[in-house]
Amino acid sequence: MRTLIVDDEPIARQVLREDLERFADVEISGEAANGEEALLKIAELRPDLVFLDLQMPVMSGFEVIQNLADLPAPYVIIVTAFDQHAIQAFEAGAIDYLLKPVNEARLQRAVERARSMQGKQAEIAGHLGQMASSANALAPAAGCKIIGRNGSEYHILNSEDVLAFQAERELVWIITARQRILATQSLRAIESRLAGKNFQRVHRNAIVNVNHIRKMTALSSQRWLVTLSNSLQLVVSKRQAHHIRQILNW
Repeated sequence: MRTLIVDDEPIARQVLREDLERFADVEISGEAANGEEALLKIAELRPDLVFLDLQMPVMSGFEVIQNLADLPAPYVIIVTAFDQHAIQAFEAGAIDYLLKPVNEARLQRAVERARSMQGKQAEIAGHLGQMASSANALAPAAGCKIIGRNGSEYHILNSEDVLAFQAERELVWIITARQRILATQSLRAIESRLAGKNFQRVHRNAIVNVNHIRKMTALSSQRWLVTLSNSLQLVVSKRQAHHIRQILNW
């Protein structure tokens, strides 16, 4: 099992790595010191198993869980020094959880359980979906992260920095003030995930961040032209025009 260790404490990563070396079927593919680095490593390395600390700088473990829907689904084992967080993580659907300092017998059982889950992608996806749902409730103030791809590189963006998503046939582009990069999900999946976060579909091929709308021009009684903060102009379909007016309190 290709394994990623995520913890902001170098000593904690080293101890867990040494403990895992005794398992013949566990290969340590990499380490990450914070949540953003973890998401990049998961996209790059596609690990089978992730040991995930909860309390980290930059992005917490729960925020990582919230953003795993964009990436290949790994097994997730929560590692924490706080019992209340461990209980929350377990109830949220984590494959298992470990309390620091990690007990050898508990680690053995966690690895065995992860081993038994190999190949059960539907069940793993169910676990992650339940974890993400609980993470939304447990970390309501966390900002949503958007993952885009540029060749072999994956970029993590704050949702507030995204001006729009625009579909061109089978491709979906993430548009920021400075660049366009490919999204990792369909426009429909993006719309569902960003519901209630200041994003609105304006056309079957476009979703905009309403906070970046700078001008609306009437093309007819039911059609509008939206100009964003980077001067990008998008036509609002008749079907979606009333949603834009409602959001802007027209």
